[in-house]
Amino acid sequence: MATSTIFSLSCTPKSTLLSKPKQHTLSPSMSLLSPEVVQKSLYQPLRNNVSPISMKPKRNHVGGLVKASMNNKNVEVFSKEHLAVSLAKYVADLSNKFIKERGYFAIALSAGSIKYLRKLVEPHYSNTIQWSKWHIFWVDEKVVPKTHVDSNYKLAYDGFISKVPIPPYNVNTIDDALPADGAADVYETTLKRLVASNVVAKSLATGFPKFDLVLLDMGPDGHVASLFPEHPTLNETKKWVTFLKNAPTAPPERITFTLPVINASSNIAMVVTGAGKADAVYSALEEAPSDYKLPAQLVSPREGELKWFLDKGAASRLW
Repeated sequence: MATSTIFSLSCTPKSTLLSKPKQHTLSPSMSLLSPEVVQKSLYQPLRNNVSPISMKPKRNHVGGLVKASMNNKNVEVFSKEHLAVSLAKYVADLSNKFIKERGYFAIALSAGSIKYLRKLVEPHYSNTIQWSKWHIFWVDEKVVPKTHVDSNYKLAYDGFISKVPIPPYNVNTIDDALPADGAADVYETTLKRLVASNVVAKSLATGFPKFDLVLLDMGPDGHVASLFPEHPTLNETKKWVTFLKNAPTAPPERITFTLPVINASSNIAMVVTGAGKADAVYSALEEAPSDYKLPAQLVSPREGELKWFLDKGAASRLW
């Protein structure tokens, strides 16, 4: 008999870990439903919000996830397997929406989120997506050969790009033969060309590229893309793409979208997993007690929506 995992959450104290999952067996009536209906009932996020974490929430549970409104932030907590399913559905739905509206789907990836897109190659999702209309970019990239184990391009290519019919010329990678500063300049030129042709939309409010979806992850120090705490790249307001030659984690040379470009996006999904990031998640989702903010706290789309996709470990300090 199929089972689903359900989390029981308590709001006090905030530092308490999520309680041990309980096992729930599908009812006989549910077992008669089609696989598509069962999957929807197990993995679709709750539609009711709960109150901020300082208050006792109205609780409900579906398939191992809980949706919460924390200081007006859109947060969903999943088991790891359900996170991948929910994220795949989210991406597929947005893809269909923007292809219908604009004729293209411009998506920008970061390293930690890529592995959760492998679900997209499954027929349930893949057969619903117009892959020829996809245009893929990288929010940040290490300046290493594309065949290098640290390459975000290699991670995405091996994980799902090579398994779906995306035209190779729609996959926009950096020129790995250039140094970091040259690679950033060329990548920005590529973006400007594709904005001019409307493959990537343009924000009327800021003039920056308006990606249909940006997928981010977050490091234990609160960094996003290759924007690290207290690094000068956080202060860049004019360029679309900047570079680092001294990143605090290897490899040191990288290119990255700037904060204004990230925040111009129509949709941003912050995908964070692992208990090692629980402190940073807690800091990012709580109101900052001072003017100092983690890079993740500076992600705030002006015209779009930000959603957090967390697993149990990453969310363990929230309840």
